[in-house]
Amino acid sequence: MNATTDSASRHLLRDLSASAIAAGFVTVLVGFASSAAIVFQAAQSLGATPAQIGSWIWALGLGMGLTCIALSLRYRMPVVTAWSTPGAAMLIGSVAGLPLSDAIGAFVLCAVMIAVAGFSGFFERMISRIPVSLASGMLAGVLLRFGLETFAALRSQAGLVLAMLVAYLLMRRFAPRYAVIATLLVGIAYAAAAGLLRMDGLSLELARPVFVAPTWSVGAIVGIALPLFIVTMASQNVPGVAAIRAAGYPIPISPVIGWTGVANVL
Repeated sequence: MNATTDSASRHLLRDLSASAIAAGFVTVLVGFASSAAIVFQAAQSLGATPAQIGSWIWALGLGMGLTCIALSLRYRMPVVTAWSTPGAAMLIGSVAGLPLSDAIGAFVLCAVMIAVAGFSGFFERMISRIPVSLASGMLAGVLLRFGLETFAALRSQAGLVLAMLVAYLLMRRFAPRYAVIATLLVGIAYAAAAGLLRMDGLSLELARPVFVAPTWSVGAIVGIALPLFIVTMASQNVPGVAAIRAAGYPIPISPVIGWTGVANVL
């Protein structure tokens, strides 16, 4: 172990704390679990089997985890990567009739375009021309539906929503760093007590990768690759850059976007 690695390890251990672990857990919870159902629906729309869907989530988890770790260590700033929720939602209604292999070919092409847009500096030049207020507005638009869905849930699960709301408000007052985790635990406890957790037929096993050779077709390129590239860059990456800059981190945008594209290709 050289001196630089040893120093980085000491800094990492020094900065490790309960609040940092809690923040990381909440980030994964929101970035992964909140929209997993949309990814499942997108995969089902493509006719993927349960084994292929498990493989898909396996690959997504590895890709997100490794890029988060590598980019955060490389730039010594918190870099969080996640799948494109707007892109997955777009797939649900636009992949009808296309085979899974064509869709994967379109994903590869989209990832190549993301890598080129990142490493070439095109995306960073484009985003530098977007007013901060507009990018913040796009971020607010992405987050708005999460808030609105709370009121929709009140109609069917008022007790659950109110219990979680009270827990959140109390924790925000006395221990704000752990408010989200405490709210989640209260929600799980309430759901278990009310019989809302359905565990029948649930089994735990390791996911296994399933290889599907990509194929390319004009329909998939026009109907998936190009729209997915535009939606991901505009609705996912632009608000993401706005969020990390608003937090005060001067992340080098071009290589970060470029490496997410490379990871996506793989």
